[in-house]
Amino acid sequence: MSSTARRPRIVGIGGTIRPGSSTERALAVALKAAEAGGAETQLLGGDFLARLPIFNPSVAETSAEQKALAEAVRTADGIIVASPGYHGSISGIVKNALDTLEALNKDARPYFTDRAVGCIITADGWQAAGTALTTLRSVIHALRGWPTPYGAAFNASASSFGPDGQPVDPKDAWQLATVGEQVLEFARMRLAAAALPQ
Repeated sequence: MSSTARRPRIVGIGGTIRPGSSTERALAVALKAAEAGGAETQLLGGDFLARLPIFNPSVAETSAEQKALAEAVRTADGIIVASPGYHGSISGIVKNALDTLEALNKDARPYFTDRAVGCIITADGWQAAGTALTTLRSVIHALRGWPTPYGAAFNASASSFGPDGQPVDPKDAWQLATVGEQVLEFARMRLAAAALPQ
């Protein structure tokens, strides 16, 4: 990477309203992997998402949190979305955050256009993790993003995190790091392509 190259900016969106949730911890691990590869990162976790008003397309005024979410995604080179798997799907606060991105529908680069999006699901069991991951990938497609080849499914009933914030099971650590690394790799490729003479 040249000394003048800009660091890719990766934004993480996810968590639950419970502080220290496994979903937010998993998201932080994936973002740390992107940081280790040279990315600048931002985490919009459960506390932030819980303050987002319910998306209402008929309300013209936007809150400070809605503006901050839209601006974070607008300026991102890659995104990682992490959700708990609730009843076979993604959680309400994560879906509300994704719905709020309707604010980007008239941007030159609407929604997640031209960006890789890493998907992480944490659930109490493999069935919920699998169906929720499929749902999240479908939503990312609808928002014109490119889900990374690897999506992490984290079984919270069988996995845990150590005092350093890293998953105890090396397979879980690999999963989350792979998501972060793939988003970063794609972001780098897009930035390199954009820098080529037209």
